[in-house]
Amino acid sequence: MRFETRAIHDGQQPDPQTGAVIVPVYQTSTYQQDGLGVHRGYEYSRTGNPTRTALETAMASLEEGRFGLAFASGLAASAAVLTLFKSGDHIVVGDDLYGGSYRLFEKVFRKFGIDATYARIDDPASFKKQIRKNTKLVWVETPTNPLLKLVDLKALSAITQKTGVLLAVDNTFASPYLQKPLLSGADIVVHSTTKYIAGHSDIIGGALVVNDEKLYQELKFYQNATGAIPGPWDSWLVIRGLRTLSLRMREHSANALFLAKYLKGHPRVKKVIYPGLPSHPQHDLAKRQMNGFGGIVSIELHGGISAVEAFTKELKIFVLGESLGGVESLVTYPAKMSHGSVSREERYRRGITDEFLRISVGIEHKDDLKEDLKNALAAIQG
Repeated sequence: MRFETRAIHDGQQPDPQTGAVIVPVYQTSTYQQDGLGVHRGYEYSRTGNPTRTALETAMASLEEGRFGLAFASGLAASAAVLTLFKSGDHIVVGDDLYGGSYRLFEKVFRKFGIDATYARIDDPASFKKQIRKNTKLVWVETPTNPLLKLVDLKALSAITQKTGVLLAVDNTFASPYLQKPLLSGADIVVHSTTKYIAGHSDIIGGALVVNDEKLYQELKFYQNATGAIPGPWDSWLVIRGLRTLSLRMREHSANALFLAKYLKGHPRVKKVIYPGLPSHPQHDLAKRQMNGFGGIVSIELHGGISAVEAFTKELKIFVLGESLGGVESLVTYPAKMSHGSVSREERYRRGITDEFLRISVGIEHKDDLKEDLKNALAAIQG
């Protein structure tokens, strides 16, 4: 079956008792057992819940993987990956990434003796140079947050497979509709399901998808042992989002390309970053590796912080907020929001200036979105 069909049916068979075509919300913590040690597949909802199972099955299917695991947040899923390692282990991380992930590597797991060094995200050879004898993991986002850089996953996986290092890919910005890292050689796919997968800005969630059963069992043990799991209602809301993912991603991508082209020619805009523009240095890679260019456009304005303040104050449809991937359009200011935990020096080293904005393009009418941006840009003095 094709993606759109699997998104609606895999893991979501009609309820055998009632015939309900939508997966029920199994709002329970406890299950009746038929005898001592004899149960019907579920014992306690931290360990497993039928609604969560439906979500995990659907996620694995859409990522072309064998095993899915759902978590309470994207960072909970990321933390699960890092618990595979011990003090003295080393990981290599792409040098452009979500501020919360950077905080997790630097402020949480480094104190447990897991050392992280950073490689140039858009150069697979840079990762090869960083790999040591004690390197256990390479971690990348593609496209990255917020600079929208890409890494050639097939080239990078050839390096990690040769050296016996695991490759984890945060696929949040692309979603499984636009990109499937496991098919390019990744070992672990990471998602914040809060974003495009749920798609309605109403839940917090995360997920992992893998092919290797031993790896799955290790991650499943952590999921159960620490209990960072989504409840059945959140799981159900993510399933609801999955069912329309393909439709939404097509519209997000079309609107984003339309606005990126408009912004690129605007005199108040210093820089526009979008993989769908031929000016993007990895545009050809995006065409090969992705099934569309995504819904995120990043821009840099002329005029400093005063320009940012004037622009964001004038927006009427775009909401100033710290997230992405919902049906509504958002503008995020990374310096104070998504990358607020990253020092100004480190942000500037990456290219995230005080004039930098990340735009999550929603599925409103493209002309209304353009008009809103046009009016906001007109408010910038100079």
